[in-house]
Amino acid sequence: MRSIISALLLTISSSWALAQSAAPFELAPDAPDRHIVVKGDTLWGISARFLKDPYRWPEIWRLNDEQVRNPHLIYPGQVVILDRNGLGGNPQLRLGRMYKAEPRIYSTSELDAIPAIPQNVIEPFLSQPLVIEDGALSGGPRVVATEEGRVNVGQSTKIYASGIESPVQPLWNVYRPGTVFKDPDTDEVLGYEAVYLGDARVTREPKGEEATTLDVVKAKLEIGRGDYLKEAEKPELLNYAPHAPRAQINGKIISIYGGVGEAGKFSIVTISRGKRDGIEHGHVLAISRTGESVTNNFDDGKQTTRLPDERYGLLFIFRVFERVSYGLVMEAARPVLPRDTVLTP
Repeated sequence: MRSIISALLLTISSSWALAQSAAPFELAPDAPDRHIVVKGDTLWGISARFLKDPYRWPEIWRLNDEQVRNPHLIYPGQVVILDRNGLGGNPQLRLGRMYKAEPRIYSTSELDAIPAIPQNVIEPFLSQPLVIEDGALSGGPRVVATEEGRVNVGQSTKIYASGIESPVQPLWNVYRPGTVFKDPDTDEVLGYEAVYLGDARVTREPKGEEATTLDVVKAKLEIGRGDYLKEAEKPELLNYAPHAPRAQINGKIISIYGGVGEAGKFSIVTISRGKRDGIEHGHVLAISRTGESVTNNFDDGKQTTRLPDERYGLLFIFRVFERVSYGLVMEAARPVLPRDTVLTP
C-alpha cells in the first residue's frame, strides 16, 4: 500500500507545472527537512510548515488534477521529507518510511488519512444543506400538525407531515427558510440560508391521503407547523488538497456564520460564487479589502486619492452549491467583514 501511495505522490503531470502558476513557489523561511505526521495534523498545516503559500501544495508534490481531488494519501506515522534539490533542481516533497514510535503493527488500513483542514470545525456543514436554492423547498414535504396540537415541539415528540412519497426515506432533516443571500454587486438572489431545526424519523407511513407520522429524534430548535422537511444526506467528505483556482475568481463575502459582524481564523463564511462560477472543493481564495477613497484639502486645492486594495487573508472552500459556497478562514491579518472581496491568489 505504501509503495502505491508513494508512486502516486511522485507521479509527474507534464501539464501541471505551467498550468498552476508561472511564478515559482517559495519555501517557508523555517521549512524543516522532514516532518513526522501525527494525529491532528492537516494537509494545510503540513503545507504551511514547508511553503510560504500553503495553497501551492500540489506543485511541491507534483500532483496532477486527479491526485488533487483524491489526496487521502498521508497517514499518522508517515514521514514527509523535503528534497531541497528535487527534479530539475526544484524543491519537492516525498514520503519516507513509516515512523514507528513503539513496537506494533502499523497499516494504512487502520489509520485514517489526515484531513485537508480541521474536520471538527466544518463537520456540521458537511451533513446539513444550510443553503437552499431558490424554489428547492416549494411543494416539498412540510409539517402540517404536531403532537396534541402544540404550537412548537421538541425532541421525543410526534409531528405529522404532508408530501412524503413512497418509498419512504426513514430520516429527515427539518428546516425553516432564513436569510436571503444576495450578490452584493448585482443584487441577484443566490439562495436562502436554511435554519436547521433538527431530525425526524418516520414511524408510520401514510395510507392514501394520510399524513406521515414522524418522531423528532433531534431538536436544535423548536419545530412547528409550516416547517420544511428534506431527506437526510450522508456527510460528503470530499477531502481535496488545498489548491488555487486556475480561472480568475472574483466574488464577495456575503455572510458570516452565526450572524456576527466580523470573522477571524477558523470562522465560516458564505461567498457569492459557486459551481456555476468554477468554484470547487479545496479551492483557496485570497481575502482582500477594497481601498477607500480619501479626500484632502491642500493649499493647492482638494485632492481625492484611492488607497490600494489590501490582501490580508486566505479562505479554504469546503462546500460548494450552485451559486454560493462555504469557506473556512485559514489566515486573517485583520477582521474579515461582509462585502470583502475573495479572489484567485
